[in-house]
Amino acid sequence: MPRRTTGVDRATGVSRRTAVKATAAAGLAVLFGAATGTTRARAATRLGPRTLDLAVPSAALGRSAPVRLILPSGFDAAAGRTYPVLYLLHGAHDDYTSWTRETDIESFTEGRDLIVAMPDAGPTGIPSAWRDGVDYEKFQVEEVPALLARDYRASGVRAVAGVSTGGYGAMAHAARHPGAFTAAASYSGVLDTTAPGVPTIVDAIVAREGLSPVSLWGNPLLNLLTWQDFNPRARAAGLRGTALYVSQGSGLVGGIGDWLPEALESALWPSARGFAAALARKGIPATTHFYPGGGHDWAYWKGEFAASWPILAGALGVPE
Repeated sequence: MPRRTTGVDRATGVSRRTAVKATAAAGLAVLFGAATGTTRARAATRLGPRTLDLAVPSAALGRSAPVRLILPSGFDAAAGRTYPVLYLLHGAHDDYTSWTRETDIESFTEGRDLIVAMPDAGPTGIPSAWRDGVDYEKFQVEEVPALLARDYRASGVRAVAGVSTGGYGAMAHAARHPGAFTAAASYSGVLDTTAPGVPTIVDAIVAREGLSPVSLWGNPLLNLLTWQDFNPRARAAGLRGTALYVSQGSGLVGGIGDWLPEALESALWPSARGFAAALARKGIPATTHFYPGGGHDWAYWKGEFAASWPILAGALGVPE
């Protein structure tokens, strides 16, 4: 399999108008490929002056899971200081290394007084409580912050951002845990899990990793209440008071010819627009960037992160 450069690197669909029919097609799966807070991380692996990997024992997962950290430049010299934390979430079929592999986040945060935490979300990149027992939501929202507060002087100020299924995680975490994050940003995220065609996409992501689709939230019809419970759009009221940034491209309409990532971007367009409309109806302010074309790819997400940085920085209390 070639090196992964997208949060979800296979999709289907032909245009916004036909996204629902396309994502429901059988070919989608083929294109996709088919005691918390008290344990201590195992010895950190230093990757550079500021970057390290942790193996975090997790009761929520029943195993240890990796987290990559970027520490502030003066961390060792300021023994009594605490720092806000920016959580960056990866997409599907990728892992916790994606942000340092695909972006300049290490150099970008040089000289800025914050911790960057990149927790793993498993092979599907869906950081949720699964019906089969693993709970990536608890791992990311409770266990990792508790460890960082205890061992790395993290303050209670947190922001979260993510790409693709990580964008889902950013909005779902903030909505399901009101007040836990001062800001949340989604770049091409799955923001309405029950929108037409989206359950097919979610099921295909899970199936690609050799897992039963119902192991996530169950059947999207028979277990609709569970799907809604984990749906950022349905839980939008919980985002009141959180600084929000939402970006999404239209994909095939106005795209540049790379049809696979553009098709998925197009398929998720209605979901993102519906999520933004739900926020507006509730009077919850959000900065949105819905742009023509684009694709489900880091080439676009890097620019969207830069565009969202003033919102994230303001919420974290660090200079832009």
